[in-house]
Amino acid sequence: MREFIIKENDAGQRLDKFLQKAVSNLPKSLMYKYLRMKRIKVNGKRGEISTKLQPGDKVSLYIGDEFFEVSERPAFFRASGQIKVVYEDENILLCDKPQGLIVHEDEDESVDTLINRVQKYLYDKGEYDPDEEASFAPALCNRIDRNTGGIVIVAKNAAALRLLNDCIKNRELHKYYLCLVKGCPKPKEATLTHYHIKDERENKALIFDKPRPGARTMITKYKVLETNGKYSLVEVDLKTGRTHQIRAHMAYIGCPLVGDGKYGKNQQDKALGFDGQALYSYKLVFDFKEECLLSYLNGRVFQVRDVWFAENGIPEVLGK
Repeated sequence: MREFIIKENDAGQRLDKFLQKAVSNLPKSLMYKYLRMKRIKVNGKRGEISTKLQPGDKVSLYIGDEFFEVSERPAFFRASGQIKVVYEDENILLCDKPQGLIVHEDEDESVDTLINRVQKYLYDKGEYDPDEEASFAPALCNRIDRNTGGIVIVAKNAAALRLLNDCIKNRELHKYYLCLVKGCPKPKEATLTHYHIKDERENKALIFDKPRPGARTMITKYKVLETNGKYSLVEVDLKTGRTHQIRAHMAYIGCPLVGDGKYGKNQQDKALGFDGQALYSYKLVFDFKEECLLSYLNGRVFQVRDVWFAENGIPEVLGK
């Protein structure tokens, strides 16, 4: 028999969701069977799937020890723990992800991921210990493509994770990107509305002027910050979050990103030192509509100051 005493990070979730994370070796079918057989109890009574766990609840499991066996230490122990912190407090961490780093493990199963680095960083600081947590681990709230750099939000506790997920879902987070494009968008400030379909086979966005079956509305607001005629530094305020939205949308209006070989031609760009697209998620502003644990973040601007392709405006290598 094993017992879990529910802590703050485990509270507020359904019993079955908690069990899937806390006892990940237990198959779903067996979990439901053991619930029916009263071999999983909450505070001494039969556990129900829909039971919402509260701090201090005692979850007792009368099941085999093999379901609790852990074969190896978590992958983050093999990560470096080196991250660039933009902002940090007891609830959240904003880190600056470098281009080329993946956020989660992919098919290559690399342990050098942003989430592993973050968890190692917090473990080394004494703020996270998987042995002390039944079901929670610090988690990323937004994703950025491997070849795009910028700010990624990390929730350091379960309450912050729920609020940040709702914040993003309800569009209470304003994300701003910097990009270098070829040419100069006309007009220099506008809001673009087109229609987007992802080609799964090619992993590429298809853009259309008018609605069509399967297409989703795509809205991109941009402002030219600087231009020399041949190239422009542009700030983008995403109003929707479609696959490759900025890269595809800017290419669609005739201004592909420097270094982007998927939606433009990048042979010359590579010779100038642009091995990937010049795109960076450089600024965040929170706008929680209701009073909450994270309301103290409202209106604050969090920004990366040293974006590699925009430290002094348009790079000299791209001409005057």
